[in-house]
Amino acid sequence: MLDLIIKNGLCFIEGALKNADIGIKNGKIFEIGSLENKKSRDVFDAKNLTVLPGCIDTQVHFREPGSTNAEDLNSGSRAAIAGGITSVFEMPNTNPPTSSKKEFFNKLKLAKDRMYCNYAFYFGATPENYRELSELKDLEGCCGIKLFAGSSTGNLLVNKEEDIEKVFQNSSKIVSVHSEDEEILNMRKKLIKKGDVKTHPIWRNEVSAIASTRRIVKIAERFKKKAHILHVTTKDEVDFLSQHKGDVTFEITPQHLTLSSPECYEALGTYAQMNPPIREKIHQDRLWYAVRNNLVDIIGSDHAPHLKEDKDKTYPNSPSGMPGVQTLLTIMLDHVNKGKLNLEQLVKFLCENPVDIFGIENKGYIKKDYDADFTIIDLEKTIRIKNEKIESKCKWSPFDGYEFKGKPVATIINGKIKMINGEIIGDPEGEALIFN
Repeated sequence: MLDLIIKNGLCFIEGALKNADIGIKNGKIFEIGSLENKKSRDVFDAKNLTVLPGCIDTQVHFREPGSTNAEDLNSGSRAAIAGGITSVFEMPNTNPPTSSKKEFFNKLKLAKDRMYCNYAFYFGATPENYRELSELKDLEGCCGIKLFAGSSTGNLLVNKEEDIEKVFQNSSKIVSVHSEDEEILNMRKKLIKKGDVKTHPIWRNEVSAIASTRRIVKIAERFKKKAHILHVTTKDEVDFLSQHKGDVTFEITPQHLTLSSPECYEALGTYAQMNPPIREKIHQDRLWYAVRNNLVDIIGSDHAPHLKEDKDKTYPNSPSGMPGVQTLLTIMLDHVNKGKLNLEQLVKFLCENPVDIFGIENKGYIKKDYDADFTIIDLEKTIRIKNEKIESKCKWSPFDGYEFKGKPVATIINGKIKMINGEIIGDPEGEALIFN
């Protein structure tokens, strides 16, 4: 007797779409093929639907502990599964920051029986904790080390070259980097115009991004360590990083692929403000070049919610960041429908590459004995994003009112159906990801 059969679906198996049923037992993929004569406690009919491996969002800020009025681990994980995301990597710039084993274990404790999706946490690098960074290899639920080379939300910052070197030298995991040059940011602060959010990308210009990224890659290569550059936004970085493939990987967000300056600032004001900023179309076109040619490795949301009352403050007192975990997949499915990338590429960016780069065990592929995490999508269904439908505590999206074609219709985690048509089912039973 199986626990669940997903039947009649078009399943993404071994790099191609195949008609197959999937049998699940004890949270694992038990059998793939024609299962019409098999008995099961539960059946999900995926007729006219596409069954993908569970999609992973490798960059979310769920704000706990600290700013739990904007988000917490429970509400953020609800937003994730509502958007078809089965696992997340959560960021350490909380209050207090997740930069010690004590705070790391506290976060694991806060997540247990409260998160709907599976989860892993970043360990935050500081100028002082470099010795601890050598002891993280076997730390349960730790996806990597997060380094802020430029200041953003929170107070985690490692901006001096010798401190960045110490982080890489001592790292026992991949180092993921918020790559903006702090010195350049400080020098250019005089270009901020109060009340004019259009000056955000002028202040945090492309030079601050490429200067930092060049430095990070040079240090990573010198110490023969893995670096992962988060939310890349500039054409210069795309060109530079594509010449340094190997131990250096990088990530792009859906909002940098979908919104561009100055239009987004005119339409959304401070709700379009994030770090690094949304830039002009010339940069966005190069990001799409990276997607089309598989130069980019991962697409992650950088889900960073803030309350509306804070976003409504006069720039630059308004905080940077926007929610995105719930809309990541549907935005990218719309781009698939528009022919900007294909489904096989999307599975690489959201399922396979996160698993291969970070070494997640038993995820990212539909294979026998792998964990039964699935994202089931309807490529024909149109969805209009509405603020009131956002599960995040902040209750807004920069894409409010946008229509997208392609929708996650079910989320299955560890063999259990957790979302159908936007409705969340059952209790939070997500588990910490295991890394090899």
